[in-house]
Amino acid sequence: MAPRLSVVVPIYNVERYLRECLDSIAAQTFEDFECVMVDDGSTDGGPAIAEAYADRDRRFRLVRQENKGLGAARNTGWRHLAPGTAYLAFVDSDDVLPPHAYELMIRTLDETGSDFATGNAMRLRTTGLTPSHAHRRPFRETRLRTHVSELPALVTDRTAWNKVYRRSFFDAAGILYPEGILYEDAPVSVPHHFLADRVDVLADPIYHWRVREDGELSITQKRTDPRGLVDRVRSMELVREWLLARPEPAFAEHLRAYDRNCLVEEIPMFFWSVPDGDRGYREAYQQHVSRLLRAIGPDPLADLNTQLRLKYRLTLADRMHRFVAVQRLHRLARRTRQATART
Repeated sequence: MAPRLSVVVPIYNVERYLRECLDSIAAQTFEDFECVMVDDGSTDGGPAIAEAYADRDRRFRLVRQENKGLGAARNTGWRHLAPGTAYLAFVDSDDVLPPHAYELMIRTLDETGSDFATGNAMRLRTTGLTPSHAHRRPFRETRLRTHVSELPALVTDRTAWNKVYRRSFFDAAGILYPEGILYEDAPVSVPHHFLADRVDVLADPIYHWRVREDGELSITQKRTDPRGLVDRVRSMELVREWLLARPEPAFAEHLRAYDRNCLVEEIPMFFWSVPDGDRGYREAYQQHVSRLLRAIGPDPLADLNTQLRLKYRLTLADRMHRFVAVQRLHRLARRTRQATART
């Protein structure tokens, strides 16, 4: 008989963290699972650690491939799932799960019949756990059988690893992770939110998202890497392309909501890095963000506040020196407000 849950764990040069990750999966209070570990061409000792788990615990299996990147490794894991499993989850191999995570999510899905469950996350540091700012707004409270049209903040729920999918829903959606880019989560997670009939949103933290404090930084920590910016813009474009291709009338409104989120929340994440970035980063910002802004069009820009409109006008006009000066003033003002609030 097939296990009820399949867990896919891509592995690439995470020897330092892998045991802790796999231990947290093995220790789940929900025990009826398989764990498909995908060695994505690692050059460290991680695959040997994974092989040892597979040798001593029949629930763990190791699949090997040449290095193709995180999206490709997740897709490979999906292709190697045992037939007949009811649920599917993804875990990044430097992160950790609290023991109750899958029991809570699967029990909820069994009760509600929703297409997937998505849960809150904590940031994991050597000093302990702190709330994840990126997950705070969508997960303020538990809401069962909801939808992104009822809870718009779910459009920011882009991560792959804080979810348990009903396998039939994931397979029928036919959306796999884009390969060859960073920030591959959103082009899968966001369309799934729009496709789902119902989603269970859990305020309980079900995932511990690691902050790498030394050694190789994670993708999200490389703030001024031009490739990260280019691929994040491409990730937004892939979501927009998927929404534009949907013929249902409701998806026109979904596109407007997604575009506003990009303009108000996601693109502004780049603003803080532009003053610190080198010439290559600033050129990448201007070129790729401008392309996205032109695709979104002028009408959504006109509805923004004065500060955002100014920064986007400077971006489109390629006035990056002026943009940097404005952003530095904005950063100084914010730091001053924060210092005043602490006194």
